[in-house]
This record gives sequence, structure tokens and C-alpha cells, in this order.
Amino acid sequence: MPKKRKPKLAVWKFASCDGCQLSLLDCEDELLSVAQEIQIAYFPEGFREVIKGPYDLSLVEGSITTPHDAERIQKIRRVSKTLVPIGACATAGGIQALRNFKDVREFVHVVYAKPEYIDTLSKSTPISEHIRIDYELRGCPISKEQLLEVLSAFLHGRRPVIPPHSVCIECKRKGNICIAVTQGIPCMGPVTQAGCDALCPTYNRGCYACFGPKETPNTSSLSNWWNERLEMKEMDIMRLFRTFNAFAEPFRKESEGHEV
Repeated sequence: MPKKRKPKLAVWKFASCDGCQLSLLDCEDELLSVAQEIQIAYFPEGFREVIKGPYDLSLVEGSITTPHDAERIQKIRRVSKTLVPIGACATAGGIQALRNFKDVREFVHVVYAKPEYIDTLSKSTPISEHIRIDYELRGCPISKEQLLEVLSAFLHGRRPVIPPHSVCIECKRKGNICIAVTQGIPCMGPVTQAGCDALCPTYNRGCYACFGPKETPNTSSLSNWWNERLEMKEMDIMRLFRTFNAFAEPFRKESEGHEV
């Protein structure tokens, strides 16, 4: 009886820090189980061997920032049956999307001695603005457990079960006392998707919204609470929404409402 063909996995990188790719390597023991079910065909971060496509599943890290990137992602889409952007850069433009609120040409002329050699797009954009995607996994970096869930769902032909609720639910499950209410610490938890196990609030710090906006976030209500209860300035509120997921639509719109 012939052996069942393993689906081919490819992992691609665009403008990013590599942290989300490292989350795959961080799976360690679980990675051995994954390798038994999936053929890792292209993953320069972790393996030398390169097996030609087409690929059954492509995980894409990073945002699109150059004309070359925009062409390359089209080619990757054509050789990928299923394509999943992973991480804040790939799903929302990443920290580099802060340039989207200014004229990038000004930065180029200030930073580079020969700006004429720089070929860049005016914005840093998520993968979904350039091609059709099949799913996306948020986080900066992504959660190892959520990544394994995406791989398991792919192998079993189902949709991944990723919680759409807020970090506040994770705080409640851990028994954390709300640092925003009791200590007046600005926290993005009420509008941020779960996935980090409430890491920052557990250590007495406000959530930084690493996993982007939760399902139907009420960003204006949170901003009003900060303004009325904590007497926060407009500039400070704007900055809280402009971090790893600054160009995610709910955060982008809210931050623009507080520009001064």
C-alpha cells in the first residue's frame, strides 16, 4: 500500500523581526509531532533543505513594504493552496506601519545618505491588502498554542478555534485584579484579542494590544474612560493605539480621532 503523501508546508518572510517564525521553532517537542504529519518544504529560518512547490500550506510573516514585496507575495499566493498570514506585521502592517501616518519620503531623506537608491512603498500594509488569504493569526509574536491549533485545523480540514474575546476574559480566568480600575493604569485589554494569557496585566502592567483588536471592540468607550477617569491627554491616548497593530482598522480610526 503506497504511503500517504504529507502536505507541504512553506514559511515565508517579509518585513518583520522573525519573532513569529521563531514561535514555530519554539514548539520544540510539538514540532516533532508536526514534522510527522507535515513535510516542512521551505523554512530558511530553521531548515536548509528547499523542496519546490506548489505548497499545501504557506505561513507568511511580515508586511508588504516594497514593490518587490508586492510582486513576490503574488507569486507565493499562486503556489499556495492555503495561505495564512501570521503575526501583527502580516495581519496589520506591524510596528513599521507607524510610517503610514506620515510621509515616508521625509524619513528616507533624513535617514539615508543616498535616498535615490531606496525603493519603498508609501505604506506598510498587511498581506490581506494584496492577495486573498484563507485565515490569519494575530500576535506580536503569535501564540505557540494558537499556531499549533492552526496546523491541527489544517490537517483535519476544519476552521481553527481561536478565541475572539478580550484579554479581560483571560485576566478574570487567572484571578487578576483589574489594574485599570484599582490602580488607574491605562490598559488596552478591553479592546484587545486574547492570546497572551494576560501576560502584562499579570505582572502589573497595562496590556499593549499585541494581539490586535478583539471582535467588535468599543475603542471610543475605552478612550472616553481614560479621558474622564484618568485625565489622559489626547496625545497619550493616540499613542496607546499606535503600537504593534497601529494600522488595524479599529485602532487606526480611534488613534486618528485623537490627533492633535
